[in-house]
Amino acid sequence: MHSIMKRIVLTSAMLWLALAVLAADGKYQYTIDLARVVDDKVYVELRVPEIKAEEVVFHMPAMIPGTYAIEDYGRFVSELQAFDKKGHPLKVERQGTNAWKILKPKKLAKITYWVEDSYDTELDGPEIFQPAGTNIEAGKNFILNASGYFGYINNLTSLPYEVQVIKPVGFYGSTGMQAVSIDNPFSTGQNDTAVAMDVFATATFDELVDSPIMYCRPDTTRIKVAETEVLVSVYSPNKVVNSQQIAASINDVLMAQRDYLGGHLPVDKYAFLFYYTDQPVMSYGALEHSYSSFYYMPEEPIEVMEEQLRDFAAHEFFHIVTPLTIHSDKIVPFDFTHPTMSRHLWLYEGMTEYFAGNALVKGGLMSIDQYMNVLREKMMVASQFIDTIPMTELSLGALDKYKDQYYNFYQKGALIGMALDITLLDLSDGTYDNMALMKDLGKRFGKHRSFKDEELFDIIEELTYPEVRTFLDRYVGGPEPLPYADIFLKAGIVYEEIGMFYDYSLGLTSESIDLDMATNRLYISDTAALDDFGRSLGLQNGDIIIALADKPMPEVGPEVQPYIQEIYENMREGEEYTITVLRKDDNGEEKEVVLKAPIVKVKRVAPFSLRPLDNPTDKQLRVLGAWLGIG
Repeated sequence: MHSIMKRIVLTSAMLWLALAVLAADGKYQYTIDLARVVDDKVYVELRVPEIKAEEVVFHMPAMIPGTYAIEDYGRFVSELQAFDKKGHPLKVERQGTNAWKILKPKKLAKITYWVEDSYDTELDGPEIFQPAGTNIEAGKNFILNASGYFGYINNLTSLPYEVQVIKPVGFYGSTGMQAVSIDNPFSTGQNDTAVAMDVFATATFDELVDSPIMYCRPDTTRIKVAETEVLVSVYSPNKVVNSQQIAASINDVLMAQRDYLGGHLPVDKYAFLFYYTDQPVMSYGALEHSYSSFYYMPEEPIEVMEEQLRDFAAHEFFHIVTPLTIHSDKIVPFDFTHPTMSRHLWLYEGMTEYFAGNALVKGGLMSIDQYMNVLREKMMVASQFIDTIPMTELSLGALDKYKDQYYNFYQKGALIGMALDITLLDLSDGTYDNMALMKDLGKRFGKHRSFKDEELFDIIEELTYPEVRTFLDRYVGGPEPLPYADIFLKAGIVYEEIGMFYDYSLGLTSESIDLDMATNRLYISDTAALDDFGRSLGLQNGDIIIALADKPMPEVGPEVQPYIQEIYENMREGEEYTITVLRKDDNGEEKEVVLKAPIVKVKRVAPFSLRPLDNPTDKQLRVLGAWLGIG
């Protein structure tokens, strides 16, 4: 039965190729058939560019930009075959997880293989962050992150790519890409089954990987932001959430960001792609791209997760600035086979996180008091991480040695963005800020030109002031902690130490939990370090935290802070609070356990407060006004 079904699948793909009569000279020409799914796999065919090399290795990516984790997409590929122009098979030797050596490569004309998805795989290997993963649900939904389906030949990643997607009639491919053609219907010849064809093209493999596509029956809404068309596309299996709700929710955020960017966006089209799952989730979140961002979320009414959704969207959308239009040579071109890290996660993630919050306060969507609380919370969380190693060194080790420090790029990284912003405004008397610096960097480089990773500080010094270079050398490239008191005083704000206070607790302390680097999940490592509320819940060492207050725990990353903030805001003394954990029983099997206790306030340490200076100078007021959009 399997071989018969496979022949049917091949028929639709081959028929289109015969009709198209397109040569692959000088480019990769892919066809992927979503109209027939066999054993939860789809068929992929590649007509290769002209091969002149004596040795050819076909690769699938080991890692993609923005994830800071190894994925090993090659393990999802099976039955890979190579053929010459007459259809005769060529010998193929698999070399590890992500590579296949093809013998007699000058005769190579075509490569074919099958791909299964990562969402429900049982294959061994690293767990893939869902927004970077792939989904194959026949007749329902397909997530095409190109890294999971398409590969490249060694030393030929800069050639153009053309991707022909055979799809069921009525399916729409939501993406930030501009399509070459959409909805070309034809018959498979098998009982006159109607399918359709979309065609996409990119200049390089980097651009293809940067352009996810979500296929399903369309639920889309469009928003005009300045001159940019913004597409909101949703797949919600039980229709719990729709695109109009999300578009209405994030509209004011996008308008605030438009104003923050000076009324013009650096992209003509942008897509928000939302995949909602009705299955239990261990983690969820989002991943940025140049012209889109992809969101994997639990299927709950929008009211339940609206604040978090807005925070996600604000952060991911600002990645159109960094690193997607301002990036080093470690990011573009990216080494998908042997990836190396950039020094500048403080810029890519930290500055983006800073912009997302600063735009909201400048746009009037967050009060100044609320913004001070956000900064105070970031300082408190950042204090729990290493503060004696340069951020550039932590960035270089983010894949391995310092993986457990990665979340701090959304904390201290954002605070570096704040401190740099205030420093620039102070030096320019309120006329030049971070966004002006980003625009100047964008003019010099832009999406298609990278700066050398080791030269960024020199470039910023050239564009700004010698004092800024000193700032970068000491607090980003050096081990010194940020001088919060001095920085805030430039904007007429007093940073001062205070003492103890009573407030709500999640039952956890930074000393009581640790990160499992293999699964990227938090677990209880020391019950003795729990606060009184945590002890009342009955937590045990080894408990893996999967939900707080009945809300699934996201992976450690930018989504954790808004997740925690939302829980804090909804806590009421005396009401029931829950922590859901995975706990091993006497047989060593993991079982889900729900722990409950009435909410009480506990003693907490607040090492500092932020308050306005009683008699600020005119310059301090100018800096404050420019920083927070006052006046």
